[in-house]
Amino acid sequence: MFFNKIGRNDDCWCGSGSKYKHCHQSFDEKMAGLKALGRKIPTHKMIKNAAQIDGIREAGKVNNAILDEVAAKIKLGMSTEEINSIVVEATARFGGIAAPLNYEGFPKSVCTSINDQVCHGIPSEDDILEDGDIVNVDVTTIYKGFYADASRMFLIGDVLPEDRQLVKVAREAIDIGLSAVKPWACLGDVGQVINDFAKKHGYSVVREIGGHGVGIDFHEDPWVSYVSKKNTGYVLAPGMVFTIEPMINEGKADIFIDESNEWTVYTEDGSYSAQWEVTVAVTEDGYEILAS
Repeated sequence: MFFNKIGRNDDCWCGSGSKYKHCHQSFDEKMAGLKALGRKIPTHKMIKNAAQIDGIREAGKVNNAILDEVAAKIKLGMSTEEINSIVVEATARFGGIAAPLNYEGFPKSVCTSINDQVCHGIPSEDDILEDGDIVNVDVTTIYKGFYADASRMFLIGDVLPEDRQLVKVAREAIDIGLSAVKPWACLGDVGQVINDFAKKHGYSVVREIGGHGVGIDFHEDPWVSYVSKKNTGYVLAPGMVFTIEPMINEGKADIFIDESNEWTVYTEDGSYSAQWEVTVAVTEDGYEILAS
C-alpha cells in the first residue's frame, strides 16, 4: 500500500518537517482504506500542510481587502477599466501580485463580467456600468507566494427584482455548497446540492466551467463541477483547498466564448448570469473559508 513507501521516522511527504508517524501516516492509512472500498482519493499534491494553509489564509486576507476596496468605490457610470485600476492600486499597496495579469495572455488584473457575461470579462474603458446592471468582480491575488481567489456580485443602480433574486440565489448557493463540505464526504456532494438548489429556483448551472484547487498555483486539481452527483468524485480530505464558484444562469445553461477576445464567456440565450466565489479549506471537522 502506498503509505508503506515512506518510513515512520522519515520526514512527512507534506513538507511540514514533522516525522511521518506524527503527521500523515494515519491519514494515508485512512486513504488506503477508502481506496480499497472504491472511493476516489486525492493525491498528496492536493493536500496542503498547516504552514501552506496559513500562507493561503494570509493571501485571502489581502484578496478580501482588495474586494472590499472595489465594493467601497464601484458605482454607476464607472468603466470596468476603472475597476481594474482600483485592483491594480490596492494590490500594489497591500504587497500582492494580481494573478490574472498575463495569465495565459489575459490582459488585465481582474475579471469584470456584466449581465449576460458569465465570466472572464475583460475590463475596458468602453464598458460603462449602467443603471440595472449586475456585475461580477473576480480577484485572485498572489501574496508571499500563495494564491487566494474570490469574487463578488455588485448591483448597479435600480436593478430589476428578478435580477436581484438571481444574485441572491447565487450567493445562497455558496452557503448551500459549503454545507456539503465535510471531511471524508465526496466532492460530488457539493455540486449536487448546488445544482438542486439552483433548479429549485428555476435556474440552470453552467456545466463546462467549474471551481478548482488553488493555493500553491492559480489553478490546481481537483476540478470542481456544480452538476455532479452525490457520493461521486474525490474524497474531501482535510488539507484540500479549492474554490466554490457556481455560475448560475437565469435561462439555459448553454454558453459560448467571445471569438474576438477568446476569453469572455456569455450565456447562449442572452439571459443574465451571476456568480460568487470563495476559497475553502477542508478541515478535520468541517471547512474554513480562506477568501471571500
